Amino acid sequence: MADLRLTHLTYASSTKPLATVDFAPSLTVVYGASDTGKSFVAESIEYMLGGSKLDPVSEAEGYSQILLGLKLDDGTPLTLLRVPDSNTIHVYWADLREQVTRPSDFDVKAQHTARSKNSLSQFLLGSLGWDDLRIRTNDVGGTRELRLSDLVHLSVVPENRMVDKRSPVLHSSSANGKTAAASVMRLLLTGEGDAEVTTGMNAGQRRVNKGQVSLLDRIIVDLQNKLSTSENIQELRDRHRRLQTTIDGYSRAVETITQQHLNSVAESMSVTEELAGIEARLAEVGDLMSRFTLLEKQYRSDIDRLVMVTEAGNLLGFFKVGTCVFCGAEPEHQHPDHSERETTQLHLAVETEMAKTASLLDDLRPTMRDLLSQLEELSSRREELKASAARLDADISVTRGRLAPLREDMDQHLEVRSAIERDLDLHQRIEELEERRSQLDGEAATPTHRPTDYIPNGVLSAFDRVLQDTLEAWKVPSVEYAEYDQYQMEIRAGNRLRASRGKGVRSVLHSAFTTALAHYCREHDRPHPGLVVLDSPVVTYRGPHSDPQGDAPGDDVPMTSTVVDHFYRNMLTFPGQVIIFENGDPPHDVIAQARTHRFGLQEGDRAGFFPSRRERRSGP
Repeated sequence: MADLRLTHLTYASSTKPLATVDFAPSLTVVYGASDTGKSFVAESIEYMLGGSKLDPVSEAEGYSQILLGLKLDDGTPLTLLRVPDSNTIHVYWADLREQVTRPSDFDVKAQHTARSKNSLSQFLLGSLGWDDLRIRTNDVGGTRELRLSDLVHLSVVPENRMVDKRSPVLHSSSANGKTAAASVMRLLLTGEGDAEVTTGMNAGQRRVNKGQVSLLDRIIVDLQNKLSTSENIQELRDRHRRLQTTIDGYSRAVETITQQHLNSVAESMSVTEELAGIEARLAEVGDLMSRFTLLEKQYRSDIDRLVMVTEAGNLLGFFKVGTCVFCGAEPEHQHPDHSERETTQLHLAVETEMAKTASLLDDLRPTMRDLLSQLEELSSRREELKASAARLDADISVTRGRLAPLREDMDQHLEVRSAIERDLDLHQRIEELEERRSQLDGEAATPTHRPTDYIPNGVLSAFDRVLQDTLEAWKVPSVEYAEYDQYQMEIRAGNRLRASRGKGVRSVLHSAFTTALAHYCREHDRPHPGLVVLDSPVVTYRGPHSDPQGDAPGDDVPMTSTVVDHFYRNMLTFPGQVIIFENGDPPHDVIAQARTHRFGLQEGDRAGFFPSRRERRSGP
């Protein structure tokens, strides 16, 4: 049986680190703490395989590309690139795991419609050889081609659908899709598609049908009149891609110039701050120089005055030893209180004061020379800073002048892009209405035979055995007999429908149904992607012995370790690819054999799918 293999899921950006997780060709388990991105990875896989919507998370903001790596049945590598919220998928014949800048090998639409000529569904189903299969869409035999979403819905199960009371085979609770869902199950179990047949209506039905067709025609015409251009959808997409390339160029230029502007502003602020400090220091040094200059003048004045005193004393003989000039007494007649030193005390005092003043002047001169040197250096640095400030002001003015026209041109291109996207949206709505109109046309045709309604009992029994074997391998109690009830379009286990059980048993039965269907399709060569993605398959199950009342609706408790261990070990033997997302740890022997990714806060764990700040700092 032809099948697919997922190799990796990657979120890429030019401004953020890669967020990526790789998958083994057999079993991959992503486990660990809650709120670390495990469910978001599962939802992203579904989105990349043609999903219409991906609920955003704050950690994904800033990532511009989602990459999903695949391997076709013959081993050919393939990368699907999707811009978030876009309906275009860019396809590359290569295994790409970083931001992609080169043109794609070709593009396809993510979602398939009746008028689709190049959708992802047509491309992948054609690669697997299933593009000619059809399923029935109504009770009177209207048909459409099998779509990738029909198979992805039955093989990729996000957490919200895992415990949902809605049947695993139904896309929604609406009654409109039940016939198609039943037909898909019949195709997968029997291998027989539905042939195109014509159908008939009575007169009343034809009138209603005609009125619906007429109403749709008017709505389609109104929408066509709102188109701003006569370009077809492919021409619009081509122009949108070229325009986006131009906008990306403008964006990079604006980002570069903006960064230059910010750098100049930051440097200007630094220069201004330093200049203010220089001015303050200059004022302080200038004040000190003024004070020290006055002090120097005072010291010189004191020395000059003392010199005059010395000269006067010498002339008058005040400083000579001998007869006292004051009383005329000879040295030998001078009494103890009137010694020979009395006449020289003034001379000694003058000399001492002169020496002291000269010393202070000598100490002051190096300080003044140092202040003068500082004054010259600060003045020189001030002139340099003034020149730098003028240059930076000029740079800021230039970058502002360059940014204004770029932003104006970019705004004009963004307006054009918005107009193109509005036209693309109108085209998509027109396609959806025309698809509905074509279905109404098909319902108005004349029947040649009634289509086959039900799956033969022998085929159902064969599938039920696979389902029962799966539950027994997992050692799940209280489901002694399990089957697919094609009339209720639901799983019945332990003589109770899955929808009537608590969410723990609902998740286990959903997982078992998905796994058993993949097993059955592989064994009987039926259409199936060959891979199974299960989010939280066994985290909310409780065995019957832990609660005498049974698994009542609303239960949400840990699963018994016996069932968990047997579940994981059975997944090791699955012949295709299995990717499991769970909170609890798998058994150690399973960790040793499977590829595992542990998200959490413990040593050695990844913080989550998106790199944390700590991981970004420690990375290369």
